[in-house]
Amino acid sequence: MKTSRTIAVLAAASAISLSLAACSSGSSTGAGGKPTLTIEDYYNADPGMSGFNTTYKECGAKIGANVSPVHVAGAALIQKVLQQVSSKTMPDVLMLDNPDVQQIAATGALSPLSDFGVSAPSGDVPSVVKAGTYQGQLYGLAPVINSIALYYNVDMLKAANITPPTTWAELQADAKKLTDPAKGVYGFAMSNINTYEGTWQFLPFFWTNGGDEKNIDTPEAAQALSFDVALQNDGSMSKSSVNWSQQDVNNQFIAGKAAMMINGPWQLPVLNGTKGLNFDSVPIPVRDSSQQVVSPLGGETFNVGNTGDKTKMGLAAKFVQCLNDPATQLKIAAFSGNVPSDEASAATWATTHPQVKSFVETVKTARARTAELGPKWPTAATAIYTAVQLALTGKASPADALKQGQAQNK
Repeated sequence: MKTSRTIAVLAAASAISLSLAACSSGSSTGAGGKPTLTIEDYYNADPGMSGFNTTYKECGAKIGANVSPVHVAGAALIQKVLQQVSSKTMPDVLMLDNPDVQQIAATGALSPLSDFGVSAPSGDVPSVVKAGTYQGQLYGLAPVINSIALYYNVDMLKAANITPPTTWAELQADAKKLTDPAKGVYGFAMSNINTYEGTWQFLPFFWTNGGDEKNIDTPEAAQALSFDVALQNDGSMSKSSVNWSQQDVNNQFIAGKAAMMINGPWQLPVLNGTKGLNFDSVPIPVRDSSQQVVSPLGGETFNVGNTGDKTKMGLAAKFVQCLNDPATQLKIAAFSGNVPSDEASAATWATTHPQVKSFVETVKTARARTAELGPKWPTAATAIYTAVQLALTGKASPADALKQGQAQNK
C-alpha cells in the first residue's frame, strides 16, 4: 500500500454503472501482426517496480501478444479509470491497488476472470483471492503482495541491550529506552496521517486487538488507540507522526532519527542502498502473547478491462494468468521486494531472502481491507484515520474520538 486517494473519487467509482461494449484504448495490432495489449499501472514513479516492463514483455511473448505499458501517477489512476469507463476506452489489462478492485468492478469496467477460464490459484494466500473478488466473482489476481512489519535499527537496539519487541508492553518500554531527546532520536515511528496510509498503519493494532470496521466504537478499538496515544504522550513517538506519510517515516529511520518503525517491504531497495544502515524486521507486536498479528494485505491486482473485444479480453486473461504463474511471481518479488502470493513460493523465497521473512509470516494472516465491507470500506477507513487524528492531537479521548468517527461510518 503506497498511495492514498480521496473518498470522493472512490465513492464516484461505485456510483457509475455502465455497459462497456466498446473498444479498448490501445491499438489492436502491432509488430509482427500480433495483437497489442495495453497495460495500465501506476509504477512510473516507483523505481522498485521498474522491472515490470520487462516482465510484461516476457508474458506478452509467451501468449503471442505485443504489450504497450501505460504508466499513470498513483494519485491520478482511479480518476483516469473513471474517465475511461465513461468514454469506453478501458485498457486491456488494468492494475489496481487491491482495495480498489470492488469499487471499480461495481462500475462494470472489469470482466470476471472465470469468463475466460481463469480461476484462483489453489496455492495463493486466501486473502489475495478475497481482495480480488466482488459479489462472488473473481476479477483480479495479485502476483506479489505485502503488508507491514516492525523494522528496527540493529545497532541501536544492540547498544541499548534490547531484543526486538513482541508485545505492546515490550514495544512501549523499548521505545522509551531508545528515545534520546538530546539527539532528536525517537524510539518508534509510524504514519498517523489523515489519509488511508494512516488507517493502513493503525490496522494491525486495531484488528489484532479485536477491532471491527463495522463499528469502530468498541473497547477493543479504544484500547488499541490508547496504546498509539501512549507512545506519543510518553515521548517515544513524535507528535509530527500525524503529518507523516510512510515515506516520511522511512526517511526518519534512514536518518537515524527513529530506532524502530512500521513500514513495508517496498522500502527495502532504499534501505539496502543506505550506506552504514544495519536493519532487520519482525512482525508487529501484539497486545497479548496469545494473539496472532492481523495486518492489512497490500499489493496490486491485475484485471481484465471490459472492452467489449472478447478476443483481446481472452488474451488479456492469459496475460493476467502468466503474471500470476509461481515462476513469474518469484521474478517480480526479486525486483519489487514484495512477497509471492503463492504460499509455497513465498516460503522458499523467505529462506533465500531473509529480509522478507517477517513479511512472509505476516501475510499468512493478513486481511483484505474490503473483505468485510466491500465497496463501503473507504467510509470506514476515513472514520478510522479521523479518530486517530482526533486522539493524537488531543481533541478527544480515544473512546470519544472513536465515537465521533463511528458517527460518520455509515
